[in-house]
Amino acid sequence: MKCKLLVAEDELIERKVLCKTLQKYLGDLITLYEAKNGREAIEIFEREAPQAAILDIEMPGANGLEVARKIRETDKNCAILFLTGYDKFAYARQAISVRALDYLLKPYNEQELVFAVEEAIHQVTARPTRPSRPAPASAPAPVRREEDEDVRTTIIRAEIGNFIENHYREDISMQDAAAALRYSDAYFCKLFKQCFKVNFSAYLNEYRVKKAQQLIRDSRLSLKDVGTAVGYADANYFTRVFKRLTGQTPSEYRTAAAEQSIQ
Repeated sequence: MKCKLLVAEDELIERKVLCKTLQKYLGDLITLYEAKNGREAIEIFEREAPQAAILDIEMPGANGLEVARKIRETDKNCAILFLTGYDKFAYARQAISVRALDYLLKPYNEQELVFAVEEAIHQVTARPTRPSRPAPASAPAPVRREEDEDVRTTIIRAEIGNFIENHYREDISMQDAAAALRYSDAYFCKLFKQCFKVNFSAYLNEYRVKKAQQLIRDSRLSLKDVGTAVGYADANYFTRVFKRLTGQTPSEYRTAAAEQSIQ
């Protein structure tokens, strides 16, 4: 069964590009519903009960935060993703109470969008519901000199890198990383994008696939075991992500690697 996905974006061109991209990469997984403002998004949600929603934070009628709060009144499990710009990131800090799954920071690229939405689909269709948790509030950042900011970014990048290295084999999310490092979800999302230039789900998938490429060369391991070893319990999900990033399925990659090794 396809996942019902609501897209609420008031800018016509932005909305059409967003929906076209989603149909291109995830059309076989989703039934798409478009809303041109917050009020229409609420109406569609009440009528169609989508399992996931991408909400622009700034919209006429009702903004994305208001729509998300309305959704949470009746649905605690809907996977909510916010669209926001760096200059409007203060809004995202208010989104803690509605337990957003991810924050797509404008301008986003196709890969970031697809991985974030695919992760949302995977969570609402394949995983047991996680219990909600209060997100830690981030303290106001002190004024920093440029050299202090460089040092801080290096330290944060290392902390995040260590967390991913130690936990990529597990079923982790952006929220798990934020909680482990004691940041609010919204603030962590911003920090991650600053440090790695992509969002969390895109980086994690790239990291896992690189690890999988190493393991696949060992013919003693089944492809299912390889997927499980790098954090993909769902073999179909593993194959889909692997092919998107490498252009080959895991089995095709193994065959090509074996032929290359005997040349």
